[in-house]
Amino acid sequence: MSGRPRTTSFAEGNKTQNYPVMGGMKIISKDGSKVTTVVATAGQGPDRPQEVSYTDTKVIGNGSFGVVFQATLCDTGELVAIKKVLQDKRFKNRELQIMRRLEHCNIVKLKYFFYSSGEKKDEVYLNLVLEYIPETVYKVARYYAKNKQTIPINFIRLYMYQLFRSLAYIHSLGICHRDIKPQNLLLDPETAVLKLCDFGSAKQLLHGEPNVSYICSRYYRAPELIFGAINYTTKIDVWSAGCVLAELLLGQPIFPGDSGVDQLVEIIKVLGTPTREQIKEMNPNYTEFKFPQIKSHPWQKVFRARTPPDAIALVSRLLEYTPGTRITPIQACAHPFFNELREGNKQLPNGREFPPLFNFTEQELAIQPSLNLILRPRNPNDAAKAGQSSSSADGGSSGASGGNGTGAGGPSSNNNNNGGSSNSGTSADGSQAQDGGNSSSQGAGAGAGSQSGGGADDLPSAQSVPGVDSSSSQGGAIASAATSTMG
Repeated sequence: MSGRPRTTSFAEGNKTQNYPVMGGMKIISKDGSKVTTVVATAGQGPDRPQEVSYTDTKVIGNGSFGVVFQATLCDTGELVAIKKVLQDKRFKNRELQIMRRLEHCNIVKLKYFFYSSGEKKDEVYLNLVLEYIPETVYKVARYYAKNKQTIPINFIRLYMYQLFRSLAYIHSLGICHRDIKPQNLLLDPETAVLKLCDFGSAKQLLHGEPNVSYICSRYYRAPELIFGAINYTTKIDVWSAGCVLAELLLGQPIFPGDSGVDQLVEIIKVLGTPTREQIKEMNPNYTEFKFPQIKSHPWQKVFRARTPPDAIALVSRLLEYTPGTRITPIQACAHPFFNELREGNKQLPNGREFPPLFNFTEQELAIQPSLNLILRPRNPNDAAKAGQSSSSADGGSSGASGGNGTGAGGPSSNNNNNGGSSNSGTSADGSQAQDGGNSSSQGAGAGAGSQSGGGADDLPSAQSVPGVDSSSSQGGAIASAATSTMG
């Protein structure tokens, strides 16, 4: 199944946009290097055009969304990723609108944006200049999977906590990411800072306003989307995050469906057949209920024996059929699974301190104030140490180009063992190019419908989740019923 084609996400119903004059791009040679100068606008703050120069440009990812380049800012020497997408003149770019609103230590930062002309007449491209972060959770997990290992549990805690923190922030703004997956979780291997990226599918969800259900990459798609819901909530991101956590614990995707219907089969084999009430909660307009009755599989048997019970407990609260019963991201941050992060002084294997985990802004503390005592470190001295001011919440991710093998995030960024067929696999805005293009760590996902950014083939057998009966008779019965009822 190929991913849905897209340029990027657009906001509906806006008047034709006026763009800056396209003649502002200048390319010169300086000391043997090509220097490009553009008129750009800062990602946050007032719209004040300024000249920005960059050099050492190279393609690091491409797909149906566009192209991602890596470049070096001439003024600071900082590495950046430039995501270039075709702009529809009829609409505002939703991704740009959303990214200009976001400022959080666990979300990739939009530094600048500018427009450029294409080869065709009246063709306009939007260029998003983003901080460059060398790795993804997907590549780190694949590195361990190839060595028949799973990511150490302490790193799973670190990564998932930062993911939930980023989700708590965007959900507090009413924004749903709609494409949470390991490829869209950027990692700095030196600092262990995780940042959520690729907001090409993101949208501010408004009550009563319908949304497309064909969204989110298949392995991580919430069941209400499979049932065709159009009035879903930000809880679809919570389901996706639960799938990511389960995948890191298992070493492979927990629900590796081969198609939309097969995705539901995989879910039913673990959670059992949803009740009529649960289906109604997922999609009130769904009227066919011809599913064979399959019992749920005990979570303890889904995971390996050594999996921490509190990790399994958290998964069970995330992967619920009924969206309203799934815990919120801020509740996930307060879950006992993350208590170890709140206790004592912690260091990474490379000797660095843990990244900022408790530098909460007033907005974050206002999400569910009753949890604030739980969310903060147990030791006041640690709070003073770890709770840096929100203005320094960038997490120390300076776009370092890799690591020396002792980095925080597992393999160093220049380690070819983490697979892929890209230019060392590093990229610019988010996910693997899913339509057969070059792999890209930060390169925005090329299609919400593809399996998992093209990486599923590198993992163990899709049907080998420990303890789950994946016999063809059971799976075939569910698939047959699902096909007849879902078309």
